[in-house]
Amino acid sequence: MSLTAWVLFALLAGLAAGVGVSVSQNSSLLVLAAAVEPIGALWVNAIRMTVIPLVVSLLITGIASNTAGGVGKIGGRALAWFVGFVASGALVAAVVAPPLLSLVEFDTSAITALSEPTAGSEAELLPPVRDWIVGLIPSNPVKAAADGAMLPLIVFSTIFALAIARVETRYRQSLIDFFQAIAKATFVLVEWILAVAPVGVFFLVLPLAARTGIELVGAMGLYLVIVCGLLVVALVALYPAATVLGGISLRRFARACAPAQAVAFSTRSSLASLPAMLDSAERDLRLPGRVSGIVLPVAVSLFKYGSPIARMTGTFFVAQLFGIDLGAWEIAAIAGAVALLAFYSPGIPSGGLFIMTPIYIALNLPVEGIGILIALDLIPDMFITPTNVTADMAVAVVLARQEGWKEESAEAQDPTH
Repeated sequence: MSLTAWVLFALLAGLAAGVGVSVSQNSSLLVLAAAVEPIGALWVNAIRMTVIPLVVSLLITGIASNTAGGVGKIGGRALAWFVGFVASGALVAAVVAPPLLSLVEFDTSAITALSEPTAGSEAELLPPVRDWIVGLIPSNPVKAAADGAMLPLIVFSTIFALAIARVETRYRQSLIDFFQAIAKATFVLVEWILAVAPVGVFFLVLPLAARTGIELVGAMGLYLVIVCGLLVVALVALYPAATVLGGISLRRFARACAPAQAVAFSTRSSLASLPAMLDSAERDLRLPGRVSGIVLPVAVSLFKYGSPIARMTGTFFVAQLFGIDLGAWEIAAIAGAVALLAFYSPGIPSGGLFIMTPIYIALNLPVEGIGILIALDLIPDMFITPTNVTADMAVAVVLARQEGWKEESAEAQDPTH
């Protein structure tokens, strides 16, 4: 049985065991459920442990490498479309997801108590605006990392990466290689943490379900319906966008996307879908190789159109689950951060959820919620990946049209017509 299946099995087993304890109201079982809670907390702490090295290394290698290498004309246009699509997805999720998730109604008092061990003591008062601005550039970046001050640390990492891009080539490459090595080693840690995810998920969900009973199961089910529904809507919206902006018939675009979508749905991997995308771009769409050969490989690495929709909906669900009210500023901050981090999602299962941790820490959202979302991620991920793949194909068609490609000329080259 695959790791994903084990995690799903652990989630269901934890929910069933917790609901059973809740229904029985047996004092011994309730005490036992509370006693095993630290095991889930240890797994959550392991997730936290990867945050600083992962974020810093990804920022430095990404910025320093791209600045040093430059971006070509087509790549620059592709990046602009990537940003536009991701921003639109994040905006739609910010507007639509909260009212839909308001349909999830249950008593949050028991769930809120679960976040107390890791949320810290009483909330600190916000510093004056002047102090906040001054603190954006840390006087001691090591202390900022130790304190978990993510925003100052990100500012320092960005400035440091720009400085690396200006040093001599031999030194620049050595530093980039060093931070790439840190990133790869951190990904190994992440893989180890995911390897014990079934255990962590089971002991995270069991005490939670023991406190809340059947209400948690219903809430999770409604969340899955909402997030998958939003992803389907986002995917369908790509067809008229490709038709209008790319000058291609709806039928031809849908036929070209279908093979890659099938691979994406079954494997949950955009990278695994790349051969099917390249084949469709060449044989079915007759796109110029100088476009598809650049855009599609870059897209599967950087472009995550569906991720902001899913991750924002999941974050709103966690906030409601733990009884946390998010204001307009918090929602805007989540939208901006999720859209930005979508370009840094590592190519591992639930990797996009791991890098959500800084957002949760910054907004005082319980990191335990990420563990719940990881356990539920199998089903949303089956919809996220086809949505990403369809967006990749849409951007390739749009850029091909900007380079002079027309569907009529492609049909003339197609021997089946």
